[in-house]
Amino acid sequence: MKHPWKSRDNRPLQTSLTIDFLLFNCMLLMLVLVVYLFVQKDIAQVIRERMTPDPNLSVEAGTYREELGQGPESERLLKSGGWLELLDSGKRVIQVIGEKQDEVLLYDEDSLYLGLENRSDQPFYYSITSVTEQDTGAAWMLLKIPRDVINISINNEFLVSYLNHSVFFYVFLVSGLILLLIFVYSYWVSRRIKKPLRVLNLGLNRMMEGHYNTRIALYAETEFLRIGHSFNYMADVIEKTTEEKRLAEKSKQRLMVDLSHDLKTPITSIQGYAQALIEGRVTDPERQTKYLNYIYTKSVQVTKLIQHMLDLLKLDSPDFILRIERLELGDHLREIIADTYGEIEQKDFELHLQVPEEEVYARYDPELFASVINNLISNALAYNPEGTRIRVSVIPEDTQIRIEIADNGVGIPKELWATIFDPFVRGDEARTTASGGTGLGLSIAKKNVEKMEGTLLLESREGEPTVFVIHIPK
Repeated sequence: MKHPWKSRDNRPLQTSLTIDFLLFNCMLLMLVLVVYLFVQKDIAQVIRERMTPDPNLSVEAGTYREELGQGPESERLLKSGGWLELLDSGKRVIQVIGEKQDEVLLYDEDSLYLGLENRSDQPFYYSITSVTEQDTGAAWMLLKIPRDVINISINNEFLVSYLNHSVFFYVFLVSGLILLLIFVYSYWVSRRIKKPLRVLNLGLNRMMEGHYNTRIALYAETEFLRIGHSFNYMADVIEKTTEEKRLAEKSKQRLMVDLSHDLKTPITSIQGYAQALIEGRVTDPERQTKYLNYIYTKSVQVTKLIQHMLDLLKLDSPDFILRIERLELGDHLREIIADTYGEIEQKDFELHLQVPEEEVYARYDPELFASVINNLISNALAYNPEGTRIRVSVIPEDTQIRIEIADNGVGIPKELWATIFDPFVRGDEARTTASGGTGLGLSIAKKNVEKMEGTLLLESREGEPTVFVIHIPK
């Protein structure tokens, strides 16, 4: 079982401090009760000592029950003028031990109880106890002591003086203990609050020093636990954002390097061919036409590269506007395929379009979706030999629509799968008939799908080494 204040991490701070305060009050109450009992005992002892001339004389009948006049206590009683009376069950006097100083031989209940009240106007002090004497038939033993022997009127001056000093001592003692308890409680409360604050302060200092992997563990009340959870959540966000910023900066630098490299090659070729034409080194009309075709092809490649770069940057821009609509996917996909069918026929590819007959609705941006489909089909046409079979399928699922664009071409090397969607990554090593793309198409396609809250994955099946799978919300 947990100690009450050891399980405070499940309680609010106000409740925890209230419970602790009640516990300390209970301790304080117990302390006052103990001191009160000691005071009562001390005062009772003083009164008892002042009630009789002989401090050792007992005024309780039970003291003489065993002696019955044959012991030191009975002898002291008889010398002081007191005596003992044995009564039967009917309260009749059957035996007197000592010298009886009254004429009462039978007691009724009322007179006996009245005598046991020991009022100040009574001539004798009464005390009674039960006995079991088989020989005499006694059931009770009554003690009587003359009033002038017992000094009920205590010396008031002495008692008042003693009580004043005693009460002062105990008040001083209790006050000191109360102050000590208040100090202990205050220290305990401040320590309880200071400890989690110190942990939070250390965590914040480490975060300020750049240690974004800092996490804290608090064992305290609910309020501190919430602050701890918020701190850890904030640290997670900062660490993740910092890492993403670092990767973005690294990616941007690599993007600029790759872009410079990819632009430099065609521009150098354009400059070389153009210079040869300007300087008149090429006089053959056929070679001139060939050089001009080179210049045109390379300029188209540069234009495409710049356009793709602009598209990639536009997707990351905060000003980018996404136009999500609820559209019937089947008809829209047929329109997109129809626009590319001329290129498919020109490359002598075999197209298999699998779209459900019933209407399939999804939420997406039609322009971005068309860009993704065109990009994937263009990649298949560019990197595969003639006669390749392309399959475009629409598969409705519970909460999403699955679109597959697959081909049975040369496939993509496994070592490129992990980075195939990164900018400037190409599958040229495996695509022997590659025409040399920009390396940005798949990166743009993936960002487009993610903008529409979907996913773009690369899979492989038997007979279809390349399967691009798109998921968009249903």
